Amino acid sequence: MLQPTTTLFTPYTARSLTLKNRLVVAPMCQYSARGGVANDWHFAHLSRFAIGGFGLVIVEATAVSPEGRITYGDLGLWTDEQVQPLARIVDFLHSQGAAAGIQLAHAGRKASTPVPFRPTVEDAEKDEVGYEDWQPIAPSAIIHSERLIGFKEPRAMTLEDIQAFKANFVAAVGRAEEAGFDIVEIHAAHGYLLNQFLSPLANKRTDEYGGSRDNRMRLLLELTESVRAAWPANRPLFVRISATDNHPDGWTIDDSVVLAEKLKALGVDLVDCSSGGFDGAAFKPSALYQVPLAAELREKAGVPTMAVGLIADPEEAEAIVEHGEADLVALARPALDDPQWPLHAKHALFPQDDSYAAWPSQAGYAIRNMDRSLKQRAFSE
Repeated sequence: MLQPTTTLFTPYTARSLTLKNRLVVAPMCQYSARGGVANDWHFAHLSRFAIGGFGLVIVEATAVSPEGRITYGDLGLWTDEQVQPLARIVDFLHSQGAAAGIQLAHAGRKASTPVPFRPTVEDAEKDEVGYEDWQPIAPSAIIHSERLIGFKEPRAMTLEDIQAFKANFVAAVGRAEEAGFDIVEIHAAHGYLLNQFLSPLANKRTDEYGGSRDNRMRLLLELTESVRAAWPANRPLFVRISATDNHPDGWTIDDSVVLAEKLKALGVDLVDCSSGGFDGAAFKPSALYQVPLAAELREKAGVPTMAVGLIADPEEAEAIVEHGEADLVALARPALDDPQWPLHAKHALFPQDDSYAAWPSQAGYAIRNMDRSLKQRAFSE
């Protein structure tokens, strides 16, 4: 059993990497790339989190091949031309004391869908936004949803497709190393390709990659072994899973315990615990709703975990780490709402502490003077 950890603002070490605190920015798709290439929006979007005090910033789901993108606006890492714009981001994150992670992904049957904030694209706009359209691939030729709009019927992957996917993924890992990332996270959650192979809801194959749980786990485990061999031994490897499909016929938390044990044995350093991703899942998101999944995997599989999902209150985030429910706490939408969440959380948790030193030097002195004048935070009476 892993021993409970201490607080949000203690360092966390995995292999040769030490994070300055336990706060992580979870991957958040921006749907703003052309041809998979990062641009100024991605630089500004991600840089603000390092300025805001997060210990680790993970770049959005980044496709290992063009057909693996969720939308035409997703980032990619399938060509060398995509490396340098990401390296620029990594360098800035490092300059602010944050570690840089990248989530490598393939959307499977959930690929080639509309951009959420641009559900339709007029012909005159297609060149401007880099619009593309293609047929997805998946474990089986089953559409994600007939009920929800935007999804296409996929083509079932051949064994050759599976081998090509693994080769593309490993090649992307090499490019992630070239860009200077500290952590690679394998995306096996949210109903995307690797999750589709794991779940009986999407995987109806009758070969060695379908049927039994062992067969359905085969692709992720084979890929993990290859990625661990390709990724430098001194750099951590994370895997994000949907710890449960939240569906009566789907993947369960008990399945995830078995999977997590196998991932740990292959050299995975942490399991990032999310849930859901399939049409018909029965759950209602609420504050801290996925924390018990991270706690159960940490306890039963003996693997470090990251909790994620509507964690917005500093005291609750502190309790997650203090009570040993997870080793790291990841924020997505709360970080979008407040990119300086760690700096504000430190003031909230330690109001008598001189937490202004955690701010960038260009801002800390000014914030301190403001608070003194307003008699707030450390200067409240």
